[in-house]
Amino acid sequence: MVEPVDKKRKVLDADSSISVLPGSKTVQKPKPSKIFSPFRVLGNVTNEVPFAVGTLGSTFYIVTSVGRSFQIYDAATLHLLFVSQSQTPAKITCLEAHHHYVYAGFGNKIGIFKRGRLEHTLECTTSASVTHVLSFGDYVIAAASDGEISVFKKLPGAKYANSLYTILKAINAAIEGEIVGLIHPPTYLNKIVVSTTSGLFIFNVRTGKLLFRSPASQFTEAISCIEAAPVLDIIAVGTTTGSVYLYNLKKGKILGQKIVTAAEDASAKVVSLSFRTDGSPHLVAGLNTGDLFFYDLAKKARVHVLRHAHKETHGGISNAKFLNGQPIVVSNGGDNHLKEYVFDPTLSTSNSSIVSPPRHLRSRGGHSAPPVTIEFPDEEKSHFIYSASGDRSFWSFSLRKDAQAQEMSQRPQKQKNGKRQAGQVQSMKEKFNEIIAISSSQTREGDWENILTAHKDEPFARTWESKNKRVGRFNLNTIDNGMVKSVCISHCGNFGLVGSAQGGIGVYNLQSGLLRKKYVLHKKAVTGLSIDGMNRKMVSCGLDGIIGFYDFSQSKYLGKLQLEAPITSMVYHKSSDLIACALDDLSIVIIDVTTQKVVRVLIGHTNRITSLDFSPDGRWIVSVGLDATMRTWDLPTGGCIDGVRLPVVATGIKFSPIGDVLATTHVSGNGISLWTNRAQFRPISTRHVEEEDFATILLPTASGDGGSSMLDGALEGDTDEDDVLAQTYTTLDQIDESLITLSLGARSKFSNLVHLDVIKQRSKPKEAPKKPENAPFFLSLSGQAVGDQASVAEGKPGQSSADNNDDTAEGRLHKLKSDQGHNFESKFTTLLREGSSNGDYSEFLKFLVGASPSLVDLEIRSLNSFPPLNEMANFVEALNQGLKSNTNFDLYQAFFSMYLKSHGDVIHNNADEQRLNSALEQWSELDRQKGEKLDELVKYCSGVISFLSTV
Repeated sequence: MVEPVDKKRKVLDADSSISVLPGSKTVQKPKPSKIFSPFRVLGNVTNEVPFAVGTLGSTFYIVTSVGRSFQIYDAATLHLLFVSQSQTPAKITCLEAHHHYVYAGFGNKIGIFKRGRLEHTLECTTSASVTHVLSFGDYVIAAASDGEISVFKKLPGAKYANSLYTILKAINAAIEGEIVGLIHPPTYLNKIVVSTTSGLFIFNVRTGKLLFRSPASQFTEAISCIEAAPVLDIIAVGTTTGSVYLYNLKKGKILGQKIVTAAEDASAKVVSLSFRTDGSPHLVAGLNTGDLFFYDLAKKARVHVLRHAHKETHGGISNAKFLNGQPIVVSNGGDNHLKEYVFDPTLSTSNSSIVSPPRHLRSRGGHSAPPVTIEFPDEEKSHFIYSASGDRSFWSFSLRKDAQAQEMSQRPQKQKNGKRQAGQVQSMKEKFNEIIAISSSQTREGDWENILTAHKDEPFARTWESKNKRVGRFNLNTIDNGMVKSVCISHCGNFGLVGSAQGGIGVYNLQSGLLRKKYVLHKKAVTGLSIDGMNRKMVSCGLDGIIGFYDFSQSKYLGKLQLEAPITSMVYHKSSDLIACALDDLSIVIIDVTTQKVVRVLIGHTNRITSLDFSPDGRWIVSVGLDATMRTWDLPTGGCIDGVRLPVVATGIKFSPIGDVLATTHVSGNGISLWTNRAQFRPISTRHVEEEDFATILLPTASGDGGSSMLDGALEGDTDEDDVLAQTYTTLDQIDESLITLSLGARSKFSNLVHLDVIKQRSKPKEAPKKPENAPFFLSLSGQAVGDQASVAEGKPGQSSADNNDDTAEGRLHKLKSDQGHNFESKFTTLLREGSSNGDYSEFLKFLVGASPSLVDLEIRSLNSFPPLNEMANFVEALNQGLKSNTNFDLYQAFFSMYLKSHGDVIHNNADEQRLNSALEQWSELDRQKGEKLDELVKYCSGVISFLSTV
């Protein structure tokens, strides 16, 4: 049942980068996520839009479309050179390359790009979309789907055509048919040939006149494409029935007989034509069946038919072109593949020459259908990712260099007798079934198979070699002949686990492929299998809601946990021994494997959870579901700390082993979306986020437009006020006055105060310093030979001799009295005396807590020890006031301990000091009360911790 659209609800436009409120003119930018930012898409090479070939000197480059962005490849190596830096407002419909510039048609506009950067935009007067773009000389020609042709011309001094010159409206798409071809034949000055499904037209773009129109009855078949031949006045015309005609434009008639590309297949359609120009008179025709048809014009015979060059289910061939002057043909298709084939030199005999069939030279590609499951290897190869798709292919992609992407070979290995199974795995019918689960371990890479995959509707799991990128030797059967549902490889790489749809679990040795153990616990399909890093603990889960715990090394059953709903998936975090299970009741359950207890239940998704994964440090869980949201859960707090509303539902999610990248797969799109983790650069607030506060971010794109770089999180400033407050928060000196608070300073200060006498004893030098035997002459001088007296004796201006000679006690006292800035009291003594007179020792206590241990020891030892002991009484009263404040409890205890060590004998000999004795009794009572309260609080906290750890 479709829900009615609420006009007040914010709607995310998937084809734009803004949020629009229906019925309103206000436009809002998408709200970013505080943890993840879109980075780029991995695995997109091309789509169904025909590629364009450009030349720069003697080099060629190829431009392919990937939706609203395009990519430029070097034809010599197929290495990626440039990606358009910004997305087009609409999907790219056609491409054209001319020297340094790329012309991309989208909607009714044409974008002019140089080195991937948009420099200018041309707009047609019609509202129909542009289907063909042609550039030659000073002109750029754009043909629209309604038959209107716009001519743009370069103005004097301009680098490219930037002004609308004229509009050609001689073609009516409703009568003549849509435009299927647009070419500029050689030597035809200012003229273009336009092909519709019914005929050919020649226009003079300078005068805007129609020069020629083919007769209506000349072509009995609908035209699908045209191409100029390297011979004057000749073009090739392809039809929707698979035929090719050679047409003389000057004479206006068809030459010779038609060329039939696929007589046995009446549904074949020629979608692309190209002539070879390196000396061999060959013609290539690309068909919508995915075949490449090669024809020798001199011998009037077929050279070769390259079957299944591209997949027919995705439209077959989109474009096929020979590189000028080279025996290399380039083709692309909607199956996300760009391929190059080369003709080897002909083999000449005495009577004839033999043309070798074209061989595969190089290619770039990816999935032809959306990926369904992904897997990261360990940290050593964290820049690779394994991906399986609904097109039955298995790929290894590199996050660093696109050229390192490689499809896993499904060709079977040699048998024991040295023979190999005949035939090549090319068509969809011969490929393995769709992969539904992947598990890998890099520990034994190169020794034997280290990847295990479960395939849809198959009773066995397959092994693969990541080093050689091919399928392995063994098929590991389920123990009860049920369909395989889950797989797992141990961290050591020696064992592979296979879970069955009927509940059985088989353990195989990957080196020999032999069955070693069996586990039968579940009554329904096993949906998850995991082993810890030490091969000690094994965990399994199933649709029966049971989680089984095993001792893998000793093959013992340890117990089980029954949950209330079926378990659809499970992930294991080996460092913390936690597992996360996605249940059918839309909840995520976190279980401690050691205690076999549920420690967290995360509830928030409103539709089925499709995938989840732990962060590398185990603090977060990221989950996606059919409710089109991506949620980040904080395990210590149990709350959702970040949420993203996705424009396309995500089907899989994985964290990279080092946590820098998050990878997601979606129900549409052939690539893998990569997200940057901002938490590697800045702290993230653990504040719970409500669903109405979720981010409305768009998916990553191939161009990275609207996304971010890997350093985005480090360079951008915080925009979330809550996050700013969280980062600038400072710890309070005292949370509550009723609580006993210890010192917030370094713990070493408390230790130094308590053991200061021991530290002094250890630091005391063992021997007195000795004077050097042969000291320099200036160190052996003494008396008036050095110092001020020596300076005066040498005539240096300074103090008078009378001042210098007045070094008696009365003279020094006279100097101190005449200078009002001198004081015999230290700051310690002054603040203690002022606090006693005011009845408030706050300033004294603040100074005492901040003073260094050596200064505190000196001042305590210097307290007046002669009766009356008022200074000592003031000191104890100050400590009593500090103890009553419930702050710095440990430091006041240390200060009192130092006081007793220094003046314990004085207190004992002066028992008649009433004020001091009263202060000491008050200290004893306060110390007893605070100690009892502290002991009560410590025991209470210990009991709560013990209770929570055993529940």
